[in-house]
Amino acid sequence: MILNDLQDLGLTSKEAKIYLAVLELGEANIGQIALKSGVKRTTAYDITNSLKEKRLLTEITKGKKVLFSAEDPRKLEGQIDEKKETLKKILPELLSITNLLDKKPTIRFFEGNEGIKEVYKDTLNYPDQELLAWVSQEAVVGFDVEWLDKYYLAKRLSKKIWVRAIAPDVPEMQQYKGLDEKSLRRTKLVSAEEFPFEVEINLYGKNRIAVMSFAEKIGLIIESPKMHRSLKSIFELNWKSLGEYANINQ
Repeated sequence: MILNDLQDLGLTSKEAKIYLAVLELGEANIGQIALKSGVKRTTAYDITNSLKEKRLLTEITKGKKVLFSAEDPRKLEGQIDEKKETLKKILPELLSITNLLDKKPTIRFFEGNEGIKEVYKDTLNYPDQELLAWVSQEAVVGFDVEWLDKYYLAKRLSKKIWVRAIAPDVPEMQQYKGLDEKSLRRTKLVSAEEFPFEVEINLYGKNRIAVMSFAEKIGLIIESPKMHRSLKSIFELNWKSLGEYANINQ
């Protein structure tokens, strides 16, 4: 229907009705336009002014009469071309704004042991991928070890999520490292005195970072490609530099 097509071109329903009415009438006063279009007379005044601003109607004064005539429909095509040119002009700026919005990190905050478990569960949403972790000994000392072993580890293994972990060289982490082979994991140890880890950081997916502070009982999930890439580079640097030290206790 032509009314719908005119609306697709940017006219409102009433603008489309009045434009078509004037186009059919040729020249008409506001009463004739209102009657032909089915738009109330009081509303028709506002709509004709709107169409004049859009250069689709022209006002004509003949004596004491005020009449309106419709502009050539081909003007619609010209206006569309103008809008296209305007869009081309502002498109780079609009895209730059969109890019800034896309790159803005999102952060979710979790509290308590149950909240930290939700953070861990999020890492399970990326099967058949590698997870990189700086592991805190607090995870096996001050957290729910039974849940980690019976629920989280079992789920991770079933989803074939491999782990490379860097952990402090303490008895608990040496035992943790000893279970690497059956845990789809490879662990490298670092001096706990020189480099104490008070929080755990997991890197997974393409843009996700999990941070768990067991002493404070809080967890964060951060979604940021840039932060993820930067931390991954730091992890790889750590991993390579720990080559010799990490093999001492193997």
